[in-house]
Formats: sequence, C-alpha cells, structure tokens
Amino acid sequence: MESRLMIAEEQDLLALLPQKPPMVMVHQLLACSEAATVSRFRVTRDCVFFDNDVLSESGLVENIAQTAAAGVGFSYQQRGETPPVGFIAAIKGLTVHARPADGVEITTEITVQNQVMDFSIIRGRSWAGDTVFAECEMRIFLKKDS
Repeated sequence: MESRLMIAEEQDLLALLPQKPPMVMVHQLLACSEAATVSRFRVTRDCVFFDNDVLSESGLVENIAQTAAAGVGFSYQQRGETPPVGFIAAIKGLTVHARPADGVEITTEITVQNQVMDFSIIRGRSWAGDTVFAECEMRIFLKKDS
C-alpha cells in the first residue's frame, strides 16, 4: 500500500479499532502506509487515563498501541479483510518525557521496524509542538482468525 494522507474519525475510525468508547485513545487517523501510521488525540478530563490533571503514562502507551492498531485496521480494510486483534507482547525502552494536560492535542507516529510471523515490532513517538511526551518500542502480537 502506498502512503496515503487521509482523515478517519468518529465512526470511520471506530471501525478500524477493536477498542470502543470510553477506551478509544485516537481521534483522527492522519496518514497510513505499510511503514508508518500517524494519528491525533485530544486529551480531555473525561479520558479514562486522565490522572492528576494530565494523561497518565498508561494512556500514552495505549495511544501508541492504538495508533498501531488503527494502521493495521486501515490496511486490512483497504484489502477488504477483517482486521486482526492485536495484543501488546512487550514494551522496550519506554521513555516518558512529559505528560499532556487537558486540551492538548498530541500527534503520534508509529514506524514498523520488523514483521516476524504474527508479531510486529514498532517504534512509537507522541508529541505536540516541540514537546515529546513518550517514545518506545513495542512488540505486538496479531491474533489472526483462522
């Protein structure tokens, strides 16, 4: 699949993710290719991962994972296939530099580092402006229906 700029939000985006409200941590899918996916998420106080006036570390990790899921979901949808459900198998090198407050709109990019059988190894990074919030490597297991 070639790189393609697009916006998926609301119901279109929900069709790409296994998560449902209130667990959705991606509001827009901005770009998607085989190598990378970019999303946007607006932090709000009613987010289940909002803690002590900021988004929790768990929320930042979940946002990276859901950005990867949205990319996989989009790719499968384009091929007319049902997307597999993914599970975080491992997180490596997680660095949380800062935590976004209410109203901050974060951009998250994942890049696919490797694909081995049913495992994807991705590198994720979230930021707003010049502030990087989190970055890590994730191993994601894709449970494909047989």
